[in-house]
Amino acid sequence: MRALVIHAPKDLRSEDWPVEAPGPGQVMIEMAAGGVCGSDLHYYNHGGFGPVRLKEPMVLGHEVSGRVAALGENVEGLAEGDLVAINPSRPCGHCAFCLEGAPNHCLNMRFYGSAMPFPHIQGAFRQALVVEAGQCVKAGDLSPGEAAMAEPLSVALHATRRAGDLFGKRVLVTGCGPIGVLAVLSARRAGAAEIVATDLEDKALSFAAGAGADRTINVAKEPDALGAYAAGKGYFDVLYEATGAEPALVSALAVMRPRGVVVQLGMGGEMTLPMLQITAKELDLRGSFRFHEEFPLAVELMAKGLIDVKPLISHTIGFDDAIKAFEIAGDRSQVMKAQIAFN
Repeated sequence: MRALVIHAPKDLRSEDWPVEAPGPGQVMIEMAAGGVCGSDLHYYNHGGFGPVRLKEPMVLGHEVSGRVAALGENVEGLAEGDLVAINPSRPCGHCAFCLEGAPNHCLNMRFYGSAMPFPHIQGAFRQALVVEAGQCVKAGDLSPGEAAMAEPLSVALHATRRAGDLFGKRVLVTGCGPIGVLAVLSARRAGAAEIVATDLEDKALSFAAGAGADRTINVAKEPDALGAYAAGKGYFDVLYEATGAEPALVSALAVMRPRGVVVQLGMGGEMTLPMLQITAKELDLRGSFRFHEEFPLAVELMAKGLIDVKPLISHTIGFDDAIKAFEIAGDRSQVMKAQIAFN
């Protein structure tokens, strides 16, 4: 079996990887599709992000789907050949955060393709993978590519839960990569009345418009356009900040209404914030990190046609050309979501 293993920046190799047999309560998955995520790109281009650094070779990937190839003992509800979306979030279930209902903050989290702990948690970009049966959500009539989008959609759904009641609210989304565009879809499904999206790339903004944004603004071409929303102490009730860039967040704070909710999704690094403005407007600043219980809902919303992710899958590249998928995934002028087809 082959796997995509990162050794150092720009050193991604297709290597032999041991094949496991499923134990009790487990299934073997023959991988079908995998999306290249922003964190995968950080490992590929820079060897990590922030303080998180590669310390040993690691299999990348966590946005994946595949077909059940073999069942371990005591597995019910799954059959060989089933297409499943695979939840990469594997909390321990018994630490303090798991017990208080915050499994995404598990002290012993095993999230695929993560260099946060050492030894690193190996990822899912392998031709075959043994998983717990509980990680599998049957994808029905979805395509493998759509099923693999359950992971990033779960991120956006978790952020939407963190945002609170969106019914009738005015929403600003800064950053129209996959997570930002999925935030547009999620906010609309949650009842947002108006959505404005900003980015530096026209191509990214075209995806946001296609997802239902009422207005898109290229802040590189129109740097002052967002400022029109600052009158009367601000316009927007909720912000999804998906860039992780300080300038994007600071400019967005100026157009937030008093007591608005700021949801920070982007993880670009440390920021210096205008705390006096946050205090004077009584803004509610909320982080949003990963997800867990939202994963089955993501699959359900796609399967019912309530959220359509197909237009976001802009490039599908074969496993033998996987390095090309990583190279092209970083080109925001033409790519929304690049996926690897494993078969």
